[in-house]
Amino acid sequence: MRLFRVFTLLISVAGLAACAHPPAQKDYADFRAAAPRSILIVPVVNKSTEVTAPDNFLVSLSQPLAERGYYVFPVNMVKHTMEDSGLADADLVANADPVRVAGLFGADAVLYASIEHWESRYIILSTTTVVDVHYTLKSGKSGATLWDETVHTQYSPQSQGGGNPLATLLVAAVAAAIEKASPSYIPLAGQANRLALNTKGRGILSGPYDPAYGKDF
Repeated sequence: MRLFRVFTLLISVAGLAACAHPPAQKDYADFRAAAPRSILIVPVVNKSTEVTAPDNFLVSLSQPLAERGYYVFPVNMVKHTMEDSGLADADLVANADPVRVAGLFGADAVLYASIEHWESRYIILSTTTVVDVHYTLKSGKSGATLWDETVHTQYSPQSQGGGNPLATLLVAAVAAAIEKASPSYIPLAGQANRLALNTKGRGILSGPYDPAYGKDF
């Protein structure tokens, strides 16, 4: 009992410490001054060993950005146009002049995403896929960085086996095996995007097509 009380106290202290030091709010001065209306999403840089992660992640970015109130150029059209312009490789695009890249489409800003880490960890009857993604938004006029954020998130498939303990174990084992063999990119990408784009004081500002434009953060 005494050990339990000590453990509870430690958790409470840790919680108070976290509350006392919330993440600092970003400086949005340059973002507000640039006031982008359209955003170009370029191919995702992949620093992980999951070869199919970038394409899956790329297609997940358009909707949340549009929901934030921006015009987003169709990613498939962007990809083909860049290939025709000699910018087929994601790393090449990331190192290219953002003003030149934005100029191909007349975009106000360019969004870059880099998958820093993507790994599925299998422990007995569960698999957790962990991902770290770095986002950067650059001005299409000056090339200056308007916003950047790095997020860490993880996904574990949840399963219910009813009231039968054996069935629960079997379902969990199957779900874990499936997740290990084919990581769930879409749920993970969705989680990462929500954290990066929507976190108050850290996320991207609302765009001109959002009723909250000019009022958030």
